[in-house]
Amino acid sequence: MRLVQSILTAASLVVSATPALAAEIATGAKLPAGFVAVDLNGKPRNLASITGRKGVVLVLFRSARWCPFCQGQLKEMKALQAPLAQRGYTLAALSYDPPAVLAKFAGAQGLGYTFLSDEKSRVIDLLGLRDPEYGAGSFAEGVPKASTLVIDAKGKLLWKAVATDYKVRPQNAAILKAVDSIK
Repeated sequence: MRLVQSILTAASLVVSATPALAAEIATGAKLPAGFVAVDLNGKPRNLASITGRKGVVLVLFRSARWCPFCQGQLKEMKALQAPLAQRGYTLAALSYDPPAVLAKFAGAQGLGYTFLSDEKSRVIDLLGLRDPEYGAGSFAEGVPKASTLVIDAKGKLLWKAVATDYKVRPQNAAILKAVDSIK
């Protein structure tokens, strides 16, 4: 009987220690307060500091260290920076990777857009975009679902693409089309 009670107690502790996942942010919603991540130099950045005149395209990716699909996407996105700037948008990418990992990758690839580190997945959780597939103890605990968000200058989510398969990401043309469709 004691063994059963011990097992049940341990199981309830594991369940209660697992953070509840927030609801995924809806298109049309304003981003929650508390958006703070750090840039490649470890400097805290809020949403306003990464937003262009009209807004920002924010890409949440799994890892620049170990995800080849993310690495490919991040390299391809280099071609988005200038067309987005012409439209009044900036480009930023956010991951749970530490700043040093992001800096190494961005530097090696010659990527000049903004990279943000969210090591504790606080922003990822605020947006409700944590991938629930990776739980406590997993090397990937805290990674976001691969997502692309178009956010206006006031912090309103105008468009999003959240991958159901992390291997499939929106192409640059689709992202530009989404930005161009916004009035």
